[in-house]
Amino acid sequence: MNKHLKHTTVANSASVNLGSKEHQEQPEVNNGTCASSSRVVKPTKGGRKPLSLFNKWLISAILTVPLLYDMIFTGIFGALPGGNITLLILTTPVMIIGGSTFIEGAWAALKNHKANMDTLVAFGTLTTFFYSIYAMFIGAEVYFEIAALLIVFILLGQVLEELTKGRASQAVGKLLELQAKDALVIRNGKEVRIPSTDLRVGDVIIVKPGEKIPTDGKVLEGESYVDESLVTGESKPVLKKSASAVIGASINTTGSFRFTATKIGSDTLLAQIVELVRQAQNSKAPIQKLVDRVSNFFVPTVLIISIITFDIWFLLLGASFAVALLFAVAVVVIACPCALGLATPTALMVGVGLGAKNGILIKSGEVLEKGRAIKTIVFDKTGTITEGHPKVTDVIGDKSKALQIAASLEKKSEHPLAIAVLDASVKIKLKEVNNFVAHEGKGISGNIDGKKGFVGTIGLLEDNSVSISNQVKTQWHQMQAEAKTVVGVAYDKKFLGLVGIQDAPKATSKQAISTLKEHGYNTIMLTGDNLATAEAIAKEVGIDRVVAEVLPHDKATKIKELQEEHPVGFVGDGINDAPALASAHLGIAMGSGTDVAIESGDIVLVKDDLGDVARALGLSKKTFNRIRINLFWAFIYNFSGIPIAAGLFSSFGLILNPALAGLAMAFSSVSVVLSSLLLNKTNVRDV
Repeated sequence: MNKHLKHTTVANSASVNLGSKEHQEQPEVNNGTCASSSRVVKPTKGGRKPLSLFNKWLISAILTVPLLYDMIFTGIFGALPGGNITLLILTTPVMIIGGSTFIEGAWAALKNHKANMDTLVAFGTLTTFFYSIYAMFIGAEVYFEIAALLIVFILLGQVLEELTKGRASQAVGKLLELQAKDALVIRNGKEVRIPSTDLRVGDVIIVKPGEKIPTDGKVLEGESYVDESLVTGESKPVLKKSASAVIGASINTTGSFRFTATKIGSDTLLAQIVELVRQAQNSKAPIQKLVDRVSNFFVPTVLIISIITFDIWFLLLGASFAVALLFAVAVVVIACPCALGLATPTALMVGVGLGAKNGILIKSGEVLEKGRAIKTIVFDKTGTITEGHPKVTDVIGDKSKALQIAASLEKKSEHPLAIAVLDASVKIKLKEVNNFVAHEGKGISGNIDGKKGFVGTIGLLEDNSVSISNQVKTQWHQMQAEAKTVVGVAYDKKFLGLVGIQDAPKATSKQAISTLKEHGYNTIMLTGDNLATAEAIAKEVGIDRVVAEVLPHDKATKIKELQEEHPVGFVGDGINDAPALASAHLGIAMGSGTDVAIESGDIVLVKDDLGDVARALGLSKKTFNRIRINLFWAFIYNFSGIPIAAGLFSSFGLILNPALAGLAMAFSSVSVVLSSLLLNKTNVRDV
């Protein structure tokens, strides 16, 4: 029989009422994960590296093996040579090497007038250690092995925790190791292979079949299918041709092409993804802040319960000083709520990492809780629901003159529709434009050969004395009903014609909207386009509601108005979407959009796939639900563990000595980490 269990026969334990009132305040954890949270690794004197956590555990475990022998087999094979002196000699280095981890943390907290998880471990081990020294001198039973085993078991839990957490946090960081080590570039008219670290923006790079693309850039000539799965999660190779963007670390498959480097080093998409994920994994979800607040008074509460436990056993129930002390120490050890501290950050790390591997970047823990409240998803139209590459489909009227005036003016414009007009006018000689003016939400104007030209809405033309017949207006509305954006062209107060421009919906838009509606989300399109065109696109993809003809600076205001009803998620990609992304309860930026939009979003969808909106929201919910599951079981563990450790059920033979309490506490932490790792089994494509 274990020698520490033979003294636990006590008076009627039914009179002991520990663990009831004292547990009205449920145990939470301090900032971070268990005892390791407050620890700062400092270099040792002489510049030597401090021992790693694993080495501390290994040394402590080796020294504890003889102590474990003495604890279990003394009555069978006899005591260790040297008796208690040997036990003291073996335990002391364990306290110094392994225990210093907790003692230093507890002392740092004490200097700041706080108590943390290190306080509990240090209190339990030091109490047991120094009592054993006292008992050795008075001839009583010693408990050196209990102090050593506590340290070994708790360090073991932290080692396993570190290993399992490392798997989650390093998975995305390893992407950086996938970057190409060198690149074939053209320098001074010659092909030269150089290290990727020596690349410069503007370098022309040659990529051959089977090679990795060394950095981000734009294809100059040639074409090939590229495997981008390692960066975006897209399983199918993507065709790259002239003007296509390529991503560093993706793999060229069959063809050969040349591209120019547009971003290098920390500016590349891959580097930005890794940095965003690291920041998110180190962030806190709001639910963790509650845990942090409670921790300030939880540890003192546990210490008070421990003292009450000792007093009841020693003073009221007549147990020996040693037995009462063991129950008190067991309470302190079992109450270390490491599992609570790990519940949120580990699930967050795994969920964020899983999203990143599938092209979904969740920027912070707060986003997980934001996503749960969303009921309505608002979409920008151009570049989000549609391809963002509009084309001229119709020119009604004086085609050559209308295109010449329109293209000459649009050359000065930054509007997406300008590109479509210019593409349709490549064979037309353009004219010089002076006094160019952009009429927000209406169109543009400028002087050409001393006369005024206009491209824009009916209102803009009529406001400037351009007469438009009813027949033209009818044609205008018919084209809008066909989901085309229509602009009128006028010159010298004469109407020249209509230009119809169409931006087709993305192939994934209809299914993406359908999936969101199946999950109970309301869908709204918010666009600056005219109502007829917007409604035609909305009908094609299944959008519930349209808010059209909204000026760029009014988008954020419109989002705030919608949020008066309930929290809103906004999906956009353009510069003019940035204020709306920032104003929405949850901003979701398309990764193919502008840097400003991506910076403003809470979630970034690396792939140009609107279906990832539903997947991002689903992953956020699954990750947050995992946090709640972890917290629930961690609460149950601590709530039930303290009464058992205090000896409330000892009359039924249910006893938890400090060593077993330490083992249970250590593995409860690991169980929470393993629970979080189950998120890796989630198939994001099916979320």
